[in-house]
Amino acid sequence: MNGSINTALGEVVINKEVIEKCAGAAAVECFGIVGMASINMRDGLAKLLKRENLRDGVKAKIDDEKITIDLHIIVTYEVNIPSVCHTLRETVKYKVEELVGLKVERVNIYVEGIRVID
Repeated sequence: MNGSINTALGEVVINKEVIEKCAGAAAVECFGIVGMASINMRDGLAKLLKRENLRDGVKAKIDDEKITIDLHIIVTYEVNIPSVCHTLRETVKYKVEELVGLKVERVNIYVEGIRVID
């Protein structure tokens, strides 16, 4: 489902892929986030996605002009995960709302892995 905004001059339809790309890009800019994760359902292993595939670690759902975003992430070893997730949630919510003009109701975060950074 896509998001839409009605204006006096017509309707603006925003594809959910745009929202997912925005959320993925905002997520990887946050401190403590190594990248987005894709889950290989065959063996249950989290795979770090390349920058061009960030949308694969994000799922957006749009209902009644409200957005719910699921983020699958990999974090840096030795970070405070609740603190990183709080910052991540606020950053993604702000950037998506600023870009598309629709309210982000929820940002669900799934920590799929941890990486040691040299």
